Amino acid sequence: MLRTLLIGLGRSGTGLHLPVLLRARGAEPGLFAAGPVVGVDPGRTLAAAPDGLTVAADLRDARRLLDPDTTVVHLCTPPAVRDGVLEEVAALGFRRLVVEKPLAADRAALHRVRAAVDRHRLDVTVVAPWLHSALTDRLAALLGDGSLGAVRHIGVTQHKPRFRRSLTAPGHTSAFEVEVPHAVGVLLRLLGDARTADASWSDVRLGDAVAPRLGTARLRLAHATGGHSEVYSDLTSPVRRRRIVIETDRARLTGDYPVSEDDDVAQLLIERRPGGGPTTVTRELLPDDALTRCLVRAYRHAAGRTAADDRALPGGPGDLGLHIRTVELLDDARRLAATVPPLHPRTTDRKEVAGHAG
Repeated sequence: MLRTLLIGLGRSGTGLHLPVLLRARGAEPGLFAAGPVVGVDPGRTLAAAPDGLTVAADLRDARRLLDPDTTVVHLCTPPAVRDGVLEEVAALGFRRLVVEKPLAADRAALHRVRAAVDRHRLDVTVVAPWLHSALTDRLAALLGDGSLGAVRHIGVTQHKPRFRRSLTAPGHTSAFEVEVPHAVGVLLRLLGDARTADASWSDVRLGDAVAPRLGTARLRLAHATGGHSEVYSDLTSPVRRRRIVIETDRARLTGDYPVSEDDDVAQLLIERRPGGGPTTVTRELLPDDALTRCLVRAYRHAAGRTAADDRALPGGPGDLGLHIRTVELLDDARRLAATVPPLHPRTTDRKEVAGHAG
């Protein structure tokens, strides 16, 4: 059975990974060892450790509490410092890792991460809940059987208000690192490889405070299969939305991913347009606790219990190819966006790229 070392005790580590792991223990007996999760964050002092977490002084202290051969390490640190932490962890003997998205901040950092993975023979799974989502599985099945015709366009909107974290936490360098990696991975799964055709971003401003490039992010992808896709993420939006709209020859699919850990139900509206007949509309509700599904699959993989369906999932446990490509496309997007000055959010075109604003 497996223990956990959690590196990074911010929003991702203690707000998402820790509670999901504690829930998953009850659902997967025999996979998770008893005892608290061990956490490390040299840059943060917790007033009090949450239930189920023991905070170590540093990585060497954590190593004294854990056996690397039976431990999965969660890297919830910002992507800009990931390669350095990987080297520290590997030097202490840990080999099984779960890494927050994106895998790296840019191509240069990606090169260093891949070198560390190869040199130390690390087994890395990237946290990508949307790839493990029941909604994504359903969309892949609908498109895969060919009954809806060819895909013309896929649009994704990813909106949430993020003023405080953007203005006070230096973990991300642009809005392309926050929500967009989720969407790019799904688009690569549904439409195949792509090139970045266009990209832009904006700053976030609140009074005199400014966070460069953390207001909005937009990119367009041209896929090798002939389809096109677009992602628009607004971190200054007053509302949360995670929506995907797929236009095919004979249908329009509108999917809404859960917007927070408070609820885990996705919704899918299917509008079929059969040739010469009336449009039929159906609505599906899908239980979709995607992060739990992602982490449980990662631990099954670490324990050598990976199911056949998990092995076949692009970007699933132990498969870095799709995540590497995601970093490359986002690096291209940043380079394109940098060729024009960032826009003020109030002057940005706020049209929804994934259908009606609703």
